[in-house]
Amino acid sequence: MFSDPPDPSDRLFSAAQQVDSPAFIIDEGALMKNAGILQSVAQQSGAKIVLAQKAFAQPQLYPILGRFLHGACASGVWEARLARENFPAEAEVITCAPAYSSADITELLPLSDHLDFNSLTQWKRYREQCLQFQKERNREIRFGLRINPEFSTGETPLYDPCAPGSRLGTTADHLKRAESLEGISGLHFHTLCEQGFDDLARTVQAVEEHFGWLLAQPQITYLNLGGGHWITKDEYDREGLISLVQRLRLDYALEVYLEPGEAVTIHSGILVGTILDLHESGGVNNAILDLSATAHMPDVLEMPYRPEAFRVAGQEKGEEKGAHTYRLTGNTCLAGDQIGDYSYSTPLQIGERICFNDMAHYTMVKTTFFNGVRHPTIYLLPAASDSLQVLREFSFQDYVSLKAVDKESG
Repeated sequence: MFSDPPDPSDRLFSAAQQVDSPAFIIDEGALMKNAGILQSVAQQSGAKIVLAQKAFAQPQLYPILGRFLHGACASGVWEARLARENFPAEAEVITCAPAYSSADITELLPLSDHLDFNSLTQWKRYREQCLQFQKERNREIRFGLRINPEFSTGETPLYDPCAPGSRLGTTADHLKRAESLEGISGLHFHTLCEQGFDDLARTVQAVEEHFGWLLAQPQITYLNLGGGHWITKDEYDREGLISLVQRLRLDYALEVYLEPGEAVTIHSGILVGTILDLHESGGVNNAILDLSATAHMPDVLEMPYRPEAFRVAGQEKGEEKGAHTYRLTGNTCLAGDQIGDYSYSTPLQIGERICFNDMAHYTMVKTTFFNGVRHPTIYLLPAASDSLQVLREFSFQDYVSLKAVDKESG
């Protein structure tokens, strides 16, 4: 069982008082601490650890992360370009998507070091194009298959790629009936979400039971263990992970890859908002903020989960029960734009700042312009300075440009 996130640092609370809201604030020091832990695991185990950009995609910070990580993984052309153009030149870019178009393959081949396919039909369709590119360019690019171990360990069905009928990954039965796996040199599975080492160990056991015959083939030179590993959590069994990676490398003569996203950025950022109105209805005290669950932190609704909410003044954490309870809500027209119920020792006030903890991952990458709500500015709190740096600021023109494209396409 993993503990709750640590409270935001005094430096983050101080920064939350300085910015205009809504705003994300990333703590560079916390980010580097996570990256340092991952680098240590990589060095001890021999694994190659890359950033999963689906969780965090701030290119201004890629040069920093590039000092600690082996590269980045991508889910398509844009993420592959983002990594290739902003990580150090020697970094690896690993691409894997549920499906590719012909245009995708043409763009991804020059960008990717690994190009992994979700199905045998996709590989069969593009195999000749891939092998011909490799031959003509004389470029080292490896091709792999995403596998489905058919072994579920998660608790949230929305995040279970091993559920019956899943579109994600190729089962062992399909691989055993494959006509040819010529050109395939790696296997890739991604089945975890915010989980510990024990779940990975049990999944690897299932992978070896179902796919061990293929892992032992000389043509298979790498195994990607995917993401969802909470490696930088204090309670994570990092020694167990190191031993597992060492064994896999030795038993099968493989390179082993890990692609955590949340572990890179966990406990490194907050989202700051301001109370715009206090509105009682049917016995519920609604506190309407200048941010939104659906537009700015959609996992609150999708997982769902209840993020920690602190009053910036006094650094008081909202509890589940207490003297003064409020439903913190967003400012969109969606009736369900609700973050959760929180209790505080004294009444909230209009104009007060609220900060939501642990908001660096799966938030900025998922934000939308729904309802035309103001987009949070993204700030960096440098490790060696209290002077905030603006990483990205959004304007009406960003919103207008999206609407213009929509109008043209319509």
